[in-house]
Amino acid sequence: MGKFFLVPGAEGWNLISRPAENGNWRVRAFPSLDAAAETLSPDDDVVLALPISVVLAQRMRLPSVEKALPFSTEDVTSDFEVIEQGNGECVISAVAVQNQRLTEMAAPLLNRRVIPRAVTVYAAQRVATHAGKGCALFIYPESGALVSAISENGKLSFARTIDGGVTAALELELPQLTMTAELQGITASFQNVLVDEKCFGLRDKVEQALAAPTETMAIETPPASTGLNLLPQAWRNERLRQVRREQWKKRLAVAGMVYGAIVALALIQLGYLKFRERQLDRQIERDAARTVFVRAAANNWKALAPAIDPHFYPIEILLHLFDSLPSQDVRITAYNQSARQISVEGEANKAALAYQFADKVKKHPDLQSFTFDMQSPRILPNDHAQFRLEGRSR
Repeated sequence: MGKFFLVPGAEGWNLISRPAENGNWRVRAFPSLDAAAETLSPDDDVVLALPISVVLAQRMRLPSVEKALPFSTEDVTSDFEVIEQGNGECVISAVAVQNQRLTEMAAPLLNRRVIPRAVTVYAAQRVATHAGKGCALFIYPESGALVSAISENGKLSFARTIDGGVTAALELELPQLTMTAELQGITASFQNVLVDEKCFGLRDKVEQALAAPTETMAIETPPASTGLNLLPQAWRNERLRQVRREQWKKRLAVAGMVYGAIVALALIQLGYLKFRERQLDRQIERDAARTVFVRAAANNWKALAPAIDPHFYPIEILLHLFDSLPSQDVRITAYNQSARQISVEGEANKAALAYQFADKVKKHPDLQSFTFDMQSPRILPNDHAQFRLEGRSR
């Protein structure tokens, strides 16, 4: 994003810019606004300065004198700067531009979606740069014509273009300019008279006609800022939308980079997991023989466990079962044991005693190698309960 001032030149337009690489301002001349617009982009910071020929500038004294613009307020964009105030009056420099004419002139910029940040008047920029105080006269070429402008305290108070032969027209213009300025309340005793360096040949004639010392001035780099801004409201709204679009683009770009980083990390993680998987597969393949041996040994020890583990000895299990009998009203009538399973059948005077027996067996610390389960007891005609308790090794 660059910062640019687009100002009218003697024949065409000048683009004043400051490249980021060296920081020095430079001036490029273009034959037309179309050619200058081709070097700009929508995100550039552009200040457009209008030539005197497309604006209406008036010096007003308020509130004693009121003047009306020859256009409706809907058709123009206007702004003003205060020249001086006192004694209940205020002298202002009012400038207006017809919106349709401004749009037609700036069409090369608008067609490329280049919306200026501000629209001002080049004459106001020049007077603000070279004559901040007092009354001064400026003579400079602009868009194929000669412009004569008067400033008061750095504000544009009068401007007109001179057509026809420059030398002859200037001889007639200067006396009329002095008279017109005095009629509008502007002093004709100019403290400064400045002639553009491109009009150096007119310097002696101007100095002779006004009987005042004349200085030359070059193009401003950059032009001074002014309080005038003739940017139409429609352009402001469009520029605001462009700024918001650019902000969303930047946010989406950041989100895209974050998403890309997450995807890249995920791919790196996936690659690492695949690498570890291949490593583990190779390690499993190397250890396969030993693993088979260990598993076979474990299965053998598991098969021999009922024979060598005291927890699986039938006499030990029977002892623990009898220790779990809640009373003599519970009797064990049958006992069966295989390698990994035991079954106990019995009879109790009451069903509740059968459940107590099963609960004590499940909680016995020396019988925790088995998981016991008992179905509902079968009630006999004498109200006794027959039960079957089955246990499986864990």
